[in-house]
Amino acid sequence: MLTITQALYDKIVAHAREDHPDEACGVVAGPAGSGRPERFVPMLNAARSPTFYEFDSQDLLRLYRELDDRDEEPVIIYHSHTATEAYPSRTDISYANEPGAHYVLVSTADTDDAGEFQFRSFRILAGEVTEEEVKVVEAYPPQ
Repeated sequence: MLTITQALYDKIVAHAREDHPDEACGVVAGPAGSGRPERFVPMLNAARSPTFYEFDSQDLLRLYRELDDRDEEPVIIYHSHTATEAYPSRTDISYANEPGAHYVLVSTADTDDAGEFQFRSFRILAGEVTEEEVKVVEAYPPQ
């Protein structure tokens, strides 16, 4: 299960809306080994595409150096789908290389009668996709 604060949830959805019609992408980092998403890191979609995303290689290198310096890891890797449901594509699955991460997808397509955006989380290990529950909280309990 992914537990995420309302503030982080809102930031991810806002980023997806802002970058529409292109796919948005980014990371939410957290203390290494905690599994707790804390620091929102929006990234630039270097592909600038409505059907594909890729992190800029220089931005990604900077991010991983920063994560190492701060003793953090990517807890959430997110991106949006602009015209399809929030479910990993074959390309998304093939690029999933963080076994401990939650892969969050937000669909900016109007996919239900209320026009609500889909916000879904998956674990992707060795090409196998498993959807998980998302629990949105106001704040995390003290550690």
